[in-house]
Amino acid sequence: MTADDSFGRLEDDDYPAYTMGRAAELLGTSQGFLRAIGEARLITPLRSAGGHRRYSRYQLRIAARARELVDQGTPIEAACRIVILEDQLEEAQRINAEYRRAAGSVNPSASA
Repeated sequence: MTADDSFGRLEDDDYPAYTMGRAAELLGTSQGFLRAIGEARLITPLRSAGGHRRYSRYQLRIAARARELVDQGTPIEAACRIVILEDQLEEAQRINAEYRRAAGSVNPSASA
C-alpha cells in the first residue's frame, strides 16, 4: 500500500484510523468508557498488529450517541441497547424506502 492509498482510506468511515487515546480525546470521554461499550458489544474495535484498539469514524459516531445517553443518566448497558435498536430501526427504514421506490418504479399506476 502506498502513502496515497493510505491517505485515501482516511475518507472511509469504516477505516480504523483512531487510536483509543485519540478516540477518547475526540469524544471527551475516558478510555474506560470505550472499553465498557466494547464489553457491552456496542462496537468492536479492530486491533493493530501490536494489539492496540483502533476505531473508525463510524464507531466514534456510535460511541458519541452512547455517551449522550449516559450523560443524560442512562446506564451504559441500556444506552448501548438503545443505540443498537436505533441503528436497527434506521436500517429497516432505509430498506423499506428502497422497497417502496422499487415497487413504485415497477407499478407506477398503483399509486394513482
